[in-house]
Parts: sequence; structure tokens; C-alpha cells
Amino acid sequence: MKLATFSVAGSQRLGLVDGDRVTSLSDRIAAMPKDMIGLIAAWGELSRKVEGTTPAGDYKLSEVRLLAPVPRPGKVLGIGLNYADHIAEAGMKRPEHQLWFAKAVTAVSGPFDPIQRPVVSTALDYEAELVFVVGKRCHHVPVERAHEAIFGYCAGNDVSIRDWQMRTGQFTLGKSFDTHAPFGPFIVTPDEIDPRNLGIRTFVNGEKRQDSNTKHLIFDCAAQAAHLSQVMTLEPGDVMFTGTPGGVGMAMKPPRFLKAGDRVRVEIDGIGAIESVVEDETLPSSPF
Repeated sequence: MKLATFSVAGSQRLGLVDGDRVTSLSDRIAAMPKDMIGLIAAWGELSRKVEGTTPAGDYKLSEVRLLAPVPRPGKVLGIGLNYADHIAEAGMKRPEHQLWFAKAVTAVSGPFDPIQRPVVSTALDYEAELVFVVGKRCHHVPVERAHEAIFGYCAGNDVSIRDWQMRTGQFTLGKSFDTHAPFGPFIVTPDEIDPRNLGIRTFVNGEKRQDSNTKHLIFDCAAQAAHLSQVMTLEPGDVMFTGTPGGVGMAMKPPRFLKAGDRVRVEIDGIGAIESVVEDETLPSSPF
């Protein structure tokens, strides 16, 4: 099942994607929550109604604007150094423990929305990543049951501003610029894919830059969910970026950072693709 958050004629809706069309669940299910977090939280009550909805194909995907599946997550976190080839190109040691950082929720962006190159830096980089969305409120989940905490999966781009990321020992600022957490195009439920064996690729202006498979993750999604749940209560709709493979622009010699006009496409087998054009940030006329 593929679940989307989309807007049409200025109205935000939840939808069921089938091929190149989307069926509006918001127009068909009584007491349908207004947003994806509400749907995930009420999934035990509403799953049969959603699963029983006959795809009517109300709109072509090309006729709607696909939004981030969870437009305003409670948490957005990312794990670093989680593919061996990326560790090697970064010249770092394989981590003994999971290395997590936060991304501000204001970085969340739609799967086809532009990526801003900020005025304060030119070191704009891409990171193709499998994303998982938390499905249940949970704490201290054993690893053998952690898959039960995952609602579904998306493709994501952990956009990074490298000089801000590396200037201190904390990555959060370099990972939290506005528009720097695009993901989607929808949530694919776990019954449709095996997250442990998915091809993942990045293209910049049609040139393949990253090409790997999630089977090379050092810590898989279940291990990540279990680990995080030892620290914090995970809640429906929380979004986790699970690490990027080798091939990032920073590691090239010389580095190849993104510039205005570049088109960045992230593909994950079984999930789909997101694609963004880079735009230079325009300063507002007033900061308030």
C-alpha cells in the first residue's frame, strides 16, 4: 500500500496511490484524520477501511502536488556513517555505536519541491537515504520486535551543508537548513517491500552519483528503531533518515557541490523517486 499526503485546489488530503493515480481517502472515509500523523495513530481502527477502499483514481499524480507524507513530524533524526563505502570515502572509522543527529522539522520539504542553496554557504551536498516512519508510540523496544514499530518507508535526501556540518562536533545545524529534508513520494507499507534489500541511487543532472543497496546498511532499520527507543519515546509519524552510501559530492576530488539549476533525483527500488531542483535562497525583505 502506498499512502500519500497531497494538495489539490489548495486543499490538503490523504490519499491511496495506485500506479499513476491517487484516490482521496479524505473524501471516502468517515471521520478520516486530517493529517498523516492522525491516520498512523488511528491505524488500528482505520486500517481495514483504508485497505477496503477501492482505488478510484480520482486524480492523476501529475494533477496534484505531493507533499511530504508527514508534513510536520514530531521528530526528524538521521544516522551518520551507516554504509561501509561512505565511511571509507569520508576517511573515518566504522562506528562502534550508532551516530545520530537531529534535523529540524522546519527542514521537511515535499518530494518534488526545490532545494535551497543558502546564502551563507556554497557547500551544498546530497545524501540518498531510505527513510522510515514510526507507526506506534513505543519505548524500550527489543530489536526482535522493532519492525513492529515501523509504519512504512520512503525515499529521502538528507541534504547537508558541509562547512556548517563539520565546523563543530555537532551535525545538527549543517543538517537543518530549510528545505533540506525532502522525502516521499509516499509511504510504502512494510508488506510491499523488504527494507533490507532495496537498490538506492542518486542522479545529479542525469549523472549517477550514488548506487548501492540497503543490504549494506551497518545498522538496519529495526536496529535503529530499537536503539533510539532506549533513549526516547518514539511516536507515530516520527521520521528517521537511515544513512547514505558512498558517492557524495563532498568526497569527490575536487568536491562537487550542488549549484542553482542542478536537478537531484533519489530513487529506491519498490518505493519510487523524489526529485528536486536547486535554487539559490532569496533573502526576505524582513526577517519577521
